[in-house]
Amino acid sequence: MRILLKVSIPVDVGNARMKDGSLPKTIKTILDEQKPEAAYFYEEAGKRTGLIVVDIQAPSQIPAIAEPWFLAFNAGVEFHPAMKVEDLEKAGPAIEQAVKKYG
Repeated sequence: MRILLKVSIPVDVGNARMKDGSLPKTIKTILDEQKPEAAYFYEEAGKRTGLIVVDIQAPSQIPAIAEPWFLAFNAGVEFHPAMKVEDLEKAGPAIEQAVKKYG
């Protein structure tokens, strides 16, 4: 299952890690381990934030994805299921059925 992972690093922790030089290195280490499909970094609500696309096979993998961010940066972490167009196409019959029944 494809997951959109949102990681928010608190300003004080991010600043400390940037000053000691460990922020970019630690992010690279985590990403090398997690092997995301894509990773983008930006500012949101004044925090260093990443949107990372990972593919997981089972919910039991969630702690292995979240814990490095929690432990390294005291980061806030959110998980959101995400679909490609092909996934949405496969969902078409179920969507049509829901529209007929509830729409």
